[in-house]
Amino acid sequence: MTSTAYAPSLPLWGAVLAMSLGIFGIVGAELLPASLLTSMAHDLQVTEGMAGQAVTVTAGVAVLASLLVAAASGRVDRRNVLIFLTSLLVVSNLLVAVAPSLNLLLLARMMLGISLGGFWALSAATMMRLVPEKDIAKALAILFGGVSAATVFAAPLGSLLGDLWGWRAVFVAAAGLGALALLAQLVLLPSMHSEQAARLSTVFRLLRRPGLGLGMLAFLLVFTGHFGFFTYLRPFLETVTRAGPMGVTSILLIFGIGTFVGNSVSSRLIERSMFGTLATMPLLLAVLAILLATLGGNAFADAALPAIWGFAFGIIPVSWSTWVTRVAPDEAESGGGLLVATANLAITIGAAAGGWIFDHNGSRMVFFACAAVLALSFVSTLMLKARPSR
Repeated sequence: MTSTAYAPSLPLWGAVLAMSLGIFGIVGAELLPASLLTSMAHDLQVTEGMAGQAVTVTAGVAVLASLLVAAASGRVDRRNVLIFLTSLLVVSNLLVAVAPSLNLLLLARMMLGISLGGFWALSAATMMRLVPEKDIAKALAILFGGVSAATVFAAPLGSLLGDLWGWRAVFVAAAGLGALALLAQLVLLPSMHSEQAARLSTVFRLLRRPGLGLGMLAFLLVFTGHFGFFTYLRPFLETVTRAGPMGVTSILLIFGIGTFVGNSVSSRLIERSMFGTLATMPLLLAVLAILLATLGGNAFADAALPAIWGFAFGIIPVSWSTWVTRVAPDEAESGGGLLVATANLAITIGAAAGGWIFDHNGSRMVFFACAAVLALSFVSTLMLKARPSR
């Protein structure tokens, strides 16, 4: 039975906004280390590559959580599951703020991984139960608006507040935002009982559908290339561009605005050509990575190219999410879990490999490696025989 079978007759927009706020808090917390990497590494007395593993462990745990949450929660009311996952967000941020060592910080970030993977995996199916079928696209746009807002504000605001207050205070503020999302969900989310427990085997059945496995490979590669780039963008700006704190904050803000704009226009591009959109974005990112690695040190290029990158990446999650809903509309929770698992596996690979390359060869080589991965994504997408759009 699809999630639309449980759709209400009238849209519950307050609940949709509560979900969007939850996504905003979770994605914002996930992205914070990228803007605080240097100060975190200095305070914990580790290399920036090691501190970057705060992104890796979160994404690694999120891979498992996104695959298991639907099956593990069985027929438990989805409202209670979502509230529990948001509670983990709050606790994780508070523990990170007081962590005396990298090991304890990484344990706290694993808790965030459970929240991230589980909440993301259930979010699309939840949207389908909060609004009538005709309003699903609008509800999903609001949900992705939370992601875009997090991308716009998390990195630059985290960088600015980290320079003013210290990185630990930023995570306390992130815990406060999570608490606000938790309160909104307690008040606004309706009961959402599940009459049919999902099974982990459903994920593997989905991968056997025509084109889905190859599509997941292309999606894995484009996300790997992006997060290898994004995690080590700040060290690049500091060591190659020689940008000061305000310069770094400004460039990260421009990057976030570019992502927001890309997210906003994505639906129009998808309507014109979904396949063209899927294929063009990784190719554009590969070219940008090469240009940035080659031209790095030029202040104008180092500001303009990340802005274009943000625009292109803002289109990618929406386009691939739309593609998955068309390939597997009858398995909303499992399909969403598979997409989130793939994304977080990509983040794990991108952050881990990027950290190793950064510590041994510097940020320019990280960008060249990302370009190679993104080129492979482009080739994989060209090979993809997607189902016709419906």
